Amino acid sequence: MGYSIVFSSKTGNTASLADRIESTLGKDNCIYKGAPDERAYAADTLYIGFWTCMGSCDKDIEKFISSLKDKNIFLFGTAGFGGSKDYFSKILENVEKNIDPSCKLIGSYMCQGRMPMSVREKYLKMDEQKAKPMIENFDRALNHPDENDLSSLEKALRS
Repeated sequence: MGYSIVFSSKTGNTASLADRIESTLGKDNCIYKGAPDERAYAADTLYIGFWTCMGSCDKDIEKFISSLKDKNIFLFGTAGFGGSKDYFSKILENVEKNIDPSCKLIGSYMCQGRMPMSVREKYLKMDEQKAKPMIENFDRALNHPDENDLSSLEKALRS
């Protein structure tokens, strides 16, 4: 059976994960890959990716997930603030609330992703004490998703 990869990627982070999913699962079985589109419905299994927006997925992905019935779903996403599995779990829980009960969640994966430089510039204008941990996180995120993140995604796809 074929699969679809549906994702939204504001900075390219989630697109990197989508590319790794396609290369891991094989292009031959990929029915559709791209932004939310009804062509993706042809697959029984959908790999759905998002960037984190206010603790959940962006609105386009939320709407798409909510439209699905009787599908197998694997969620994947990126968040600028990373390093905490608890934080990632809360985001995934918020996204999962959009899944219809007729669908089956077959897995999920999240990792940190780099943010636009404008975010760092905004932090630099803040109070130094408040901004320091945010700037440190921003700098840590610059190399993500990295090869370790992508390898971990592959492991999540196989489990």
